[in-house]
Amino acid sequence: MIAEYPGRARLARRFALTLCIAPLAGCVTTESYIDTLPVVAPVSYPNDALRRLPPPAKKTAVAVYDLEDLTGQFKERENVQTLSRAVTQGGAAILIKALQDAGERRWFTVLERKELDDLLKERQIITEMRRLYRGEEKINADVLPPLLHAGIMIQGGIIGYDTNIVTGGAGANFLGIGGDAKYIQDVVTVTLRAVSTKTGEVLTSVTTRKAVASYSLQGGAFRYVKLDELLQAEAGTTYNEPKQIAVQSAVEKAVEAMIVEGAELGVWSFADPAVGQAYIAAYHDEKYGFRLTAGAVSPSRPQTANAGDVVDTVPARPVRVTQRTVRRAPARAAPVVTRTVTQPQAQPAVRRIPQSDAQPVQRRPEDEAPRDLPPAPTPDEPAVGSNDSGERDAPRTLIGMLFR
Repeated sequence: MIAEYPGRARLARRFALTLCIAPLAGCVTTESYIDTLPVVAPVSYPNDALRRLPPPAKKTAVAVYDLEDLTGQFKERENVQTLSRAVTQGGAAILIKALQDAGERRWFTVLERKELDDLLKERQIITEMRRLYRGEEKINADVLPPLLHAGIMIQGGIIGYDTNIVTGGAGANFLGIGGDAKYIQDVVTVTLRAVSTKTGEVLTSVTTRKAVASYSLQGGAFRYVKLDELLQAEAGTTYNEPKQIAVQSAVEKAVEAMIVEGAELGVWSFADPAVGQAYIAAYHDEKYGFRLTAGAVSPSRPQTANAGDVVDTVPARPVRVTQRTVRRAPARAAPVVTRTVTQPQAQPAVRRIPQSDAQPVQRRPEDEAPRDLPPAPTPDEPAVGSNDSGERDAPRTLIGMLFR
């Protein structure tokens, strides 16, 4: 019927195409039926085990600088390689979150060191603003206290990401109806270590691995129902575990293992020793199994004792300056100097001062002032020793006067 009317066939095709595009157009501006709302990341099994750790005897301050991607690998696609990294570059954020989740924030006080430059810039802004607008050359410690410092640094990295470790599948088909399943398994490896800031000694080091699973399930039917009627149907699903979740699980397991081994080595301790020993024994069964040796039960402890203990920086108190006012005595008049002049013995030729033997002679300062000098000669006055006759050719020497 439709073949007899080509215009109707084109109209039917356009209508079908419009029905297919309409749901896709709604995805651009509004939420579709397959969209999901954002949710808080649920607690996984490794994270739940980390949160259920027994409480410690006291909190330990630790510093986290980075958890680097040391694999050097990029994402691989079919016949092409992209510039995107194979694993997440946010290892430091994952490690900080795992340290805070340990024992529900009871084990560690995590200090920010990843973005230390930004922190120091912000503190410099506070210092500069208070100096400009308040005239403070030295900031009060109550306003800007000293930064905390850690006795232990947590370091490590993502050291391995191996793809296609295990591949496989299975399938069956009967009378045109069947299905198949395929799976691929990758492995990500993470290492962590606790380093003493006092001596630089590596206190403990752990390594964990996590498998990244991907699988595909497909099914279909292809058979003739009647002589001229064919049934064809296909269905399938594919699941790829996010690599970021695999790295997060490996880091959380590494933090749990580092806590247990650190408690075993005396770096930190459990609040209840009996519960701690039971937890360490369960960890040995998981890690060693039947390979547990006597040396593993009682390992050698690190040389650095009390590595987690730190001394808080206390701001120095300002030096108190005592000011004292010095009062000067009023100026007094100069005293009168009295001099006694006596006649020397055996000098008859020297004129004797009248009554010098009887009373001392008092002289005032004005009597000792220098006498007035004669006035200076005028320009037309002849010099001393010159010829007064006014003759210019007159001799001026003694020999000239004799032979004049």
